[in-house]
Amino acid sequence: METVKPRTLSGFMELMPAQQLQMNRIMDIVSSTYALYGFTPLDTPVIESSQILLAKGGGETEKQIYRFTKGDSDLSLRFDLTVPLAKYVALHYGELSFPFRRYQIGKVYRGERAQRGRFREFYQADIDIIGDGELDIINDAEIPAIIYTVFTRLGLRKFRICINNRRVLNGFYEMQGLKEKSGDIMRTVDKLDKIGEKAVREILVRDFAISEADVDEVMRFISISGTNEEVLNALGAYRGKNAMLDQGIDELAAVANYMKVIGVPQENFAVDLRIARGLDYYTGTVYETVLLNHPEIGSVCSGGRYDNLAGFYTNKQLPGVGISIGLTRLFYVLDEQGMLNNEVNTCPVDALILPMTDDLDPAIALSAQLRAAGLKTQLYTEKKKFKAKMNYADKLGVPFALFLGEDELKEGVVACKNMKTGEQVKLKDDEVVALITEHVKKQNEIASVLDI
Repeated sequence: METVKPRTLSGFMELMPAQQLQMNRIMDIVSSTYALYGFTPLDTPVIESSQILLAKGGGETEKQIYRFTKGDSDLSLRFDLTVPLAKYVALHYGELSFPFRRYQIGKVYRGERAQRGRFREFYQADIDIIGDGELDIINDAEIPAIIYTVFTRLGLRKFRICINNRRVLNGFYEMQGLKEKSGDIMRTVDKLDKIGEKAVREILVRDFAISEADVDEVMRFISISGTNEEVLNALGAYRGKNAMLDQGIDELAAVANYMKVIGVPQENFAVDLRIARGLDYYTGTVYETVLLNHPEIGSVCSGGRYDNLAGFYTNKQLPGVGISIGLTRLFYVLDEQGMLNNEVNTCPVDALILPMTDDLDPAIALSAQLRAAGLKTQLYTEKKKFKAKMNYADKLGVPFALFLGEDELKEGVVACKNMKTGEQVKLKDDEVVALITEHVKKQNEIASVLDI
């Protein structure tokens, strides 16, 4: 039989065991932080009816979605976790308590061009708050504040959460007589950092027939910059000209103020009028988060307010606000730049037991004792030479190797070797448990990610 050359599809990430453990550590920090703020875990199907997923996608969604048929069913892989959430809340409305706060970490799929830091299959880590009828604007501030906590707990410092409001943009474009083209303008402006101002101007004029004068006004408006207070003060000059614009300015100012009160430092968030988000379902506050040392990677965390998303599945008003961390993209950057902490134990076990006699009963009993204490333990019983066993332990990165030879069995002790320092001592079973437990405790206090 002809063998098939193994390969991984472009745009799909596979990690080696040590890297996967680092990724899992990051996921644990993210999920525990979300839970700290009262969010409940949720999982939704990877495959949904295409009718459900495409009810309100907009932008590039339909071009990027993985869509297929199975029998008579028109199916698609989820492209984010927000649309399935809207379906879930509409479906289970009578069983949920509102505001409904959920977090979810799962894979999503987008058939876009694979490139540095961008994948076709990737993990997102989402939090969303869904209201029943209304949802207070303070939720729009709490969401990015939670992201600030997540990133700082990971050890990140040099990042910025950029905030804007779609009502500010929609109101401005309506005021300029560009209401019908506002979606096209925002999706184009959203590419500003990727393709540059010149290309954005050309697209707006050539593809959407917007006059040079109107393009100048658009670029002038979204280029308002300075401190958060300076940007908000500059927006004050536009007040009284459009009701939607006024509402958006009020909401943007409220979110910025609440974020400051909650404790997000000014250097970690900024009012940025260029932020629009490409998906059409956002209606109010929008967010994008960038790593300041790696702006070329783009946003690693984004989201916003959506007041009408669930309207495609129910006649009930279920406004929501949420944000998503692109975990795969974030991990890629940290790994590529050597920023993952090598001090963290990336071995799948805390101890490797190496029986040195044919009598395995003592080794089995010791493994049960260690596992009962919550220590990850592997029993190595392969018929290999001692050197091969030690090479295995070294390659695996085991913190402790435990030997049970004839002398140890006679003395009622275990030979415990610290594989990092090379120190070897003989200890009673309970002393071994205590030693390794203390080591694991110290390891768990080490952050997964170093300061960038």
